[in-house]
Amino acid sequence: MDRILGNSIFCDKRYALLLEDLERTEHDLDSAYMKLGNVTEPDLIDCYIYEVQSLQMRYRFLLKRVKQIEEVG
Repeated sequence: MDRILGNSIFCDKRYALLLEDLERTEHDLDSAYMKLGNVTEPDLIDCYIYEVQSLQMRYRFLLKRVKQIEEVG
């Protein structure tokens, strides 16, 4: 019984941390989109395009992990 409860607590904590990270990544992505929309310098445009792409990949990864935990739970 302790083992099941321990795993449950671990999953709940991991799930909460993933949700926090997902929310933070969503905020960072919104910020990167705003920055991209406000620059005209080609080097900065490239920089923010890479930042947006990186954050999109991170967001998809975190979202997939959250959904995996929700399916198990």
